Amino acid sequence: MSRRVVRVGVSIEPDLLALLDRWVGERNSPSRSDAVRALIRKELSERTLTDPEADALGVVALLYRHSAPNVLRRLTAAEHRWGEHIRSTTHVHLEGDACAEVVVLLGRRREIESAAEDLRGVKGILDGGWLAATPAVAGGRTGHHHPHREDGRATPAR
Repeated sequence: MSRRVVRVGVSIEPDLLALLDRWVGERNSPSRSDAVRALIRKELSERTLTDPEADALGVVALLYRHSAPNVLRRLTAAEHRWGEHIRSTTHVHLEGDACAEVVVLLGRRREIESAAEDLRGVKGILDGGWLAATPAVAGGRTGHHHPHREDGRATPAR
């Protein structure tokens, strides 16, 4: 990805420009140009991720009660099912008996989605969400390349 910048002119209605300027301030952008680049990257990322085979980075956040029977055992088993895709997990103790688990995954978008739904479906998980992004908008790739089965998980080594 080139670091060179090309200037372009954009015609925009005053009302829309006012909304853009407000958004620039809210997101603490250094400039309108930076904000417009962010909007373009977001749109291109969303468009890329409509392809289930797109290279993707995923983040899954899960909430549960630490005292729920067998929740940690079940969650660990689910994480092992997706071990070839998981690059990091972080366990956070919240106040009371609540805990959060954050899981970072690499793979195809469909694999990220399948893993997220599998993890969210673990008995004892009370809430959870996930997001996917494509590293291509930052000029990168996940580097996640190996054969996969129909269910999206890695083919076991022989």
